[in-house]
Amino acid sequence: MKIHQAVTAAVVCLMGAAGAVPARSQASADKAAIQALYEQFNAGFNKKDVNAIMSVYAPDVFVFDVIPPRQYVGWDAYRKDWVDLFAGMPGPATNSIVNLDITVAGTVAYTHWIEDGTMTDKDGKSTASVVRTTDVLRKRNGKWLIVQEHNSFPVDLATGRADMMSKP
Repeated sequence: MKIHQAVTAAVVCLMGAAGAVPARSQASADKAAIQALYEQFNAGFNKKDVNAIMSVYAPDVFVFDVIPPRQYVGWDAYRKDWVDLFAGMPGPATNSIVNLDITVAGTVAYTHWIEDGTMTDKDGKSTASVVRTTDVLRKRNGKWLIVQEHNSFPVDLATGRADMMSKP
């Protein structure tokens, strides 16, 4: 009887391990897909390609951005924010995503990352900023999209001014 119990336990362990491999494999695939989404976003930003940027957002996206108004509800409203930003900063733009952390839980994921960029206005003056971003993503029809985003700067409470070059 002990041999039967040992064999049964071994089979159960193997079945459990076999089930875990695809789950880990799926999580790795999801993280890779989300990483690619951010690379697509960043490439679009550096080209100032609003369509490429917006391709990573869901139609029902909700965003708290660093500039007024307080919130952007829906894809069209957030797209206009990007169009207005690039119109107000028509010169070169550079951007990089650093410290990207991705957590996947089934068909929902969340990320946090730092966006380090420089924009150039019509007079050639560059403005650098370091933005903190937290996103919520959903996997819909096999594709990851950002459904909620929160961009922010730390604030110096003594002056009431944003710290646009924040460091850890």
